[in-house]
Amino acid sequence: MKVKPHLTVLARCFDSVRSRSQVSSNLLSKWSYLRISSRFTHTDSSGKVFYITTPIFYVNAAPHIGHLYSAAIADCLHRSRVLRGFNSRFATGTDEHGLKIQQAAESVHKDPLRFCNEVSERFKHLFVRSNISCTDFIRTTEDRHHRTVEHFWTVLQKKGFLYKGTYEGWYSTQDESFLTPTQVTEATDVNGNEIKISIESGHKVEWMKEENYMFRLSEFRSPLQQWLKENPSAVQPEKFRHMALQWLDDDLPDLSVSRQKSRLQWGIAVPGDPEQTIYVWLDALVNYLTVVGYPESHSLWWSAAHHIVGKDILKFHAIYWPAFLMAAGLPLPQVVNVHSHWTVQGKKMSKSLGNVVDPFDTSERYTVDGLRYFLLRQGVPEHDCDYDDTKLVKLLNSELADALGGLLNRCTAPTLNPAQVYPYFCSSSFPKGCTKEPKGRAKPEDYKMVESVTELPTVVQEHFESLHIYKALEAISACVRQTNGFVQRHAPWKLDCTEACDKQWHDTILHVSMECLRVYGTLLQPVVPGLADKLLCRLGVRPEERTWEAVHFLEKYRGRKCPFEGRTLGPDRGVLFTRLERDMGKEKPKKSKKNKLNSQ
Repeated sequence: MKVKPHLTVLARCFDSVRSRSQVSSNLLSKWSYLRISSRFTHTDSSGKVFYITTPIFYVNAAPHIGHLYSAAIADCLHRSRVLRGFNSRFATGTDEHGLKIQQAAESVHKDPLRFCNEVSERFKHLFVRSNISCTDFIRTTEDRHHRTVEHFWTVLQKKGFLYKGTYEGWYSTQDESFLTPTQVTEATDVNGNEIKISIESGHKVEWMKEENYMFRLSEFRSPLQQWLKENPSAVQPEKFRHMALQWLDDDLPDLSVSRQKSRLQWGIAVPGDPEQTIYVWLDALVNYLTVVGYPESHSLWWSAAHHIVGKDILKFHAIYWPAFLMAAGLPLPQVVNVHSHWTVQGKKMSKSLGNVVDPFDTSERYTVDGLRYFLLRQGVPEHDCDYDDTKLVKLLNSELADALGGLLNRCTAPTLNPAQVYPYFCSSSFPKGCTKEPKGRAKPEDYKMVESVTELPTVVQEHFESLHIYKALEAISACVRQTNGFVQRHAPWKLDCTEACDKQWHDTILHVSMECLRVYGTLLQPVVPGLADKLLCRLGVRPEERTWEAVHFLEKYRGRKCPFEGRTLGPDRGVLFTRLERDMGKEKPKKSKKNKLNSQ
């Protein structure tokens, strides 16, 4: 079996530090073995293995829509891979150690574990409620994680990458991060006192000096640079890869990876040194390995690892984590996918500003699928996105209620489809290959629509894989508009179905429209699983017919058999998506008895 390209690059990268005394001969022999061994690069014979992770979320506060956004992205990628026949795993969870948690628990007079249990349960509840189909919810307070962290620490130590030294410098408790002097600036607190803050986060920093274990991060500056330069897809979007490379232009000091027990009790003790607690970020990052069974049974899954992270934790995933993995002799993730933040009126969400958007309340007002659709339709990885109730209502009404819901309502309404079946297609009414001079009743615009919908699964798949989910939804929405235009253009409600020719054309219009709807429903499953299920059930599409491979759009047009022709439609479960009121920012949606859509 061939060694994966990104591993070959890493092997070359490591040659640049071969001569340095800090790198043990044990590590070099291990790395040389990695270059020719398949033990760390095993994949199944099909190549269809996928492992997607979100960050594990810090439990110092309740979840907000930014957390849900990360989970929804990962869920979309996981579901799309499953629909394409992949063996996929999807991990999320909670990060429960560190000084912030210790202090937060103390402030409410609770035991740290009890405090963590309560907040972690809120994340679990949010993800269950929001149809997040994770296959593993990991907590860093679990025994399995403790064992993995201890083993990983021991590996780093045996390879000579950990040493005890004195750390002196700026530290942000809120960020759980050390900062260099260039990352700190002066500011004034609410009482007018001069303080130092992190330039990036704005959080207060304090000067700290103590004896800790240090990780030889400085040894990995050159390998990290080479990895990022020679692997354009290693960190995406591109702007964030360049940001990581800019950080590496500066010196990369060794990293303190433990805290004195007297200062931090809430964490995993350093193996063999109970007076030290393992640094929360080293602890947290290892969760990705815990989930896949490191060190015994991780190789199959770890070779297919993809991370979803927010831009605020880019450094930990693009610098620290790859360095830890290199030091441990493990492959690096396939891709670190980075997304930007959600703001409110251009400002970062914070409790002090009172502008945190609660995902529980929001999904209650606008439905779970409505909120998922809005986040994934409006979220742009490269840029911060602004949350606005009015914008949300307008988008959902336009694209889900009116365009998609209206199209389904027309095709299945008893007035147009009294038999409640998937109608038959007439090839003489819509002959194949007549785009310039149609011989049937179809027009050139109709052939353009068929071409667009035929290409749509490929377009959507490409956008999903590049994390531009909003572009995939734009493409689907454009096709929905084309299909509505097709129906409006030919007005089947005006045809005289007592005439054989008109009846055939009437049924063909509905057949083509329902075929389009079937494609849209299939492709929307990763984004709005509940709504997509409702749509496909109404069309009579069975569960085994909902995969990417089963799309087979408009088979009769291509001269092949269509399994849906003549099939009885599924039960009518009401409108696909109930229109939202304009003033729903403070009220729950009103349940109208009947959606005022054109039922013709």
